[in-house]
Amino acid sequence: MTDAIPVFDVAIAGGGAAGLSLAASLKQALGAGASVAVLDPAPAPAYGSAETPLRTVAIAGGPRRLLERIGAWEEIEPKAQPILKMDIMDGDVRDAVRLPHLHFEPRHNGEPLAHMAFTDDIVRALTTLCERLGVARLAASVAGFRSGKHVGELALADGGGAIRARLAVAADGARSRLRTLAEIQTIGWDYDQSGLVATIAHERDHEGRAEQHFLPAGPFAILPLPGRQSSIVWNERRADARALLALDPTDLVRELELRFTPKLGEIRLASRVEAFPFRFQLARRFIGQRLALVGDAAHLVHPLAGQGLNLGLRDVAALAEAIVGEMRLGLDPGAPAPLGSYERSRRFDIAASGMGMDAMNRLFSNDVAPLRLLRDLGLRLVDRAPQLKDFLIREAGGAGRGAPKLLRGLAL
Repeated sequence: MTDAIPVFDVAIAGGGAAGLSLAASLKQALGAGASVAVLDPAPAPAYGSAETPLRTVAIAGGPRRLLERIGAWEEIEPKAQPILKMDIMDGDVRDAVRLPHLHFEPRHNGEPLAHMAFTDDIVRALTTLCERLGVARLAASVAGFRSGKHVGELALADGGGAIRARLAVAADGARSRLRTLAEIQTIGWDYDQSGLVATIAHERDHEGRAEQHFLPAGPFAILPLPGRQSSIVWNERRADARALLALDPTDLVRELELRFTPKLGEIRLASRVEAFPFRFQLARRFIGQRLALVGDAAHLVHPLAGQGLNLGLRDVAALAEAIVGEMRLGLDPGAPAPLGSYERSRRFDIAASGMGMDAMNRLFSNDVAPLRLLRDLGLRLVDRAPQLKDFLIREAGGAGRGAPKLLRGLAL
């Protein structure tokens, strides 16, 4: 009797940016030599939606090169805003003027520091790319997972049957169902902070400048978008965030004006405002039998430096490189050797980045006078060290020495 259960080389749970970019990376490198499926019950964001997009991401240099190499950047770039300079300030909400303590701008190659884009635009571009490359899309979520000697079997929810794959990938977010089914535990903690996110229209041009204001309750980021608009990520203690969301829009804009300072002129809300709780979370393992974790399923960090998606795309680059070579030789992408190589390549980077963001948030989210003096001195010292600033830009870009090929713009 013929086994009717479909078998794929790689099955990816999660149709967000990380899952779709992994699928596209594999298909672009291997073509018809690889069968790849993406499982997600939610449809891709529709073009021409009446609702204003809200969530944005800063795409660093390395992840941008990955998106260029796989063929998605051409559609994303016209809707993205280059970040041409970045200022970091430390102050109080009531300060009328906050002078930059640390300033970044492109130096040698003239590349922008990063690009701001709406998450929906990235997912749409990657969805279109995956369709063109022949990635199978299954409108289903994972209800069960059983790993075997040669394949893993994923049961689909709502009586959707099952599929098999030589490698299953959990790219289904911080509350990953596939990670839970594989019994991979996480460690982490909640922050007593939420991030209020909105798009703000302003009277004057931002000139491609991003700002990070370190205020006593937490960072307040102003991130440039195309036109005279910026995205904000406004960190507040959770109780204060709830109170701010309950304000009349006029009163909320008044609170925003205190944090913006006057340089961009009159401001107004150009979207709804939502609050997202912050949490640090790290999976105890990034791999299991016939399983790999990428993106938020593997790690969740404080969004202080906008590294969430960038870390996820660095996972994608490392995992794709670890398994493409094996598959070209007809070997098993879900074998222990390539998966072990992937985990070793990512664990230190994730731990260092996550704990670094945690330490920075704790250092700056207070108004203790001696700490404030010490951190301001540290920022000014870094600002006077061009080589150190260049190093920080390279590391944030994810394409430093020894980085995976896709992050350096090279083919697999």
